[in-house]
Amino acid sequence: MSAGAVDDRRRARVRERDEDTRLGPDELGGRLGELATLVQFSSAFCAPCRATRRVLGEVAAMVPGVAHVEIDAEARLELVRELEILKTPTVLVLDAHGRVVRRAVGQPRKADVIAALGEAV
Repeated sequence: MSAGAVDDRRRARVRERDEDTRLGPDELGGRLGELATLVQFSSAFCAPCRATRRVLGEVAAMVPGVAHVEIDAEARLELVRELEILKTPTVLVLDAHGRVVRRAVGQPRKADVIAALGEAV
């Protein structure tokens, strides 16, 4: 197996819509972005979570109206179970109304996050 194949498996794939799920400030512990919100579920000893935090922070800083909210999965187990979060990092892309537009499991690429935001706004 090549090193590229290993890296590809670690990268997140941004997946389908989950239009039935909506999150608000109470669930997030923070405000929604005016246009979109990047919600990151992380855990303490998750190395890809740190890289994901950096990528999402950069995207949120780059796109006006986009917020980045990080949630400690271990501290919010009820929400993790409700949303069927099985691995960290998991990223949910929400539109302005808190509707889940896309979900990515694993470390997403910046280009994929930006593309997913295009669907949210």
